[in-house]
Amino acid sequence: MQQASSKVAAGDDAPLIEPPVLERVLQVAVRRGADMAEVFAEDRQTSGASLDGRKVEALSSGRERGAGIRVVVGETTGFAHTADLSEQGLLAAATAAAAVARQGGGGVREVALPARRPAGPGAEVLPSTVAKAAKLELLARADEAARAAGGAITQVTAAYGDVRRRVLVASTDGVLAEDDQVRTRLNVLCVASGDAGMQTGYESVARTVGFELFDRVDVDELARTAAARAISKLSARPAPSGELPVVLAGGSGGILFHEACGHGLEADHIAKDASVYTGRVGELVASPLVTLVDDGTLVGEWGNFAVDDEGRPAARNVLIDHGILTDYMWDWLRARKEGRPSSGNGRRQSYRHLPMVRMTNTFLLPGPEDPEEIVAQTPRGVYVAKLGGGQVNTTTGDFVFGTTEAYLIENGRITEPLRDANLIGNGPEILRRVDAVAGDFSLTPGTCGKDGQSVPVGCGQATLRVTGITVGGTAA
Repeated sequence: MQQASSKVAAGDDAPLIEPPVLERVLQVAVRRGADMAEVFAEDRQTSGASLDGRKVEALSSGRERGAGIRVVVGETTGFAHTADLSEQGLLAAATAAAAVARQGGGGVREVALPARRPAGPGAEVLPSTVAKAAKLELLARADEAARAAGGAITQVTAAYGDVRRRVLVASTDGVLAEDDQVRTRLNVLCVASGDAGMQTGYESVARTVGFELFDRVDVDELARTAAARAISKLSARPAPSGELPVVLAGGSGGILFHEACGHGLEADHIAKDASVYTGRVGELVASPLVTLVDDGTLVGEWGNFAVDDEGRPAARNVLIDHGILTDYMWDWLRARKEGRPSSGNGRRQSYRHLPMVRMTNTFLLPGPEDPEEIVAQTPRGVYVAKLGGGQVNTTTGDFVFGTTEAYLIENGRITEPLRDANLIGNGPEILRRVDAVAGDFSLTPGTCGKDGQSVPVGCGQATLRVTGITVGGTAA
């Protein structure tokens, strides 16, 4: 592994905007009367590479800087963004945001920000200090390892990416916070060809760390896993149809709970009465085996950060405690209306976007069971080793998810691989049907889309069994 210095580049510890400038910009934003004004500044550096058919298909790097200014007056929010971080550019954006939020008003509001506390990157090896050749060498290794898994592998696509995101948040609420987030990822997609046609296998690793990730992760093994997943599906049989017990492998089913119940616990959906969980705090909404947590403080996980995009510290929030709904996830705007603090769930895709309530790392806590025993105690069902994407209606809780690696359970044993199928159900009902939870907890990285914005998240759980989910297979 080629190592590189993680020394912060000159000037990277300087504030994106100097505090005196921030104070003047915020004063302009509220001088005509406003409940709150906020400056969110961002400096994002990215690099990426992809290898397809043993050829470098893409090699990119980029950097963008800018600021978004939000002004809140009563129930109205004004927002403007600019790529010009000069005082003149920021003042123009503040004036525009204030004009949208309110016409007229009066009075002067003094703005005094706390002392600045610089934030350093959590990475040991900044990806920007690593040569492009070293990143391409990772992709070549993954390609070679995947192809070595067998002649059935006919295509391998490997992709690498990293991002360093420095943010600064200042508001008239007395917030002055910074964060320096470094994320690194690698994924491998394999295609296997045989009598059953073409089948795909996918595996990835993604962490909120620097290039040291590849001292901790075996890239060859990751590629072999993707290849084996594709090859196994060449001999897969059609999945059964109908309602069956489903065992979700540790980490693999987190996306189901993220979508099927996580979104329904976001306070903006609650405020719109667009969630099956509206008004149900204190009620039993799941099996007593289910404790659902959203935690942005998990160091190194994909949804980890020091402060959210409103400057509030990341937090661990218990949403469902042994089946009882205890709380929702909150950003500043929704929390303000309820007279309570934010839960650190205000996130945005970039400085061009307003923050909204978003998950961080959302997962079910592990239980006492042995994962092998859970399978052994299932006479017939489906074992899902890896879930794919899906859709959910937050108002009803109804969902559809695809499987990308699944097996038949017969007489308490995992037997034949199954072709991709759909799992169809209702989030609250599925939570009530969890009857066994093991201790082999793990998290899976992902990208969550909501209202046109995407943010990195983690989701996960230990191996667990749901007594019945409708499997949309093709077997008679």
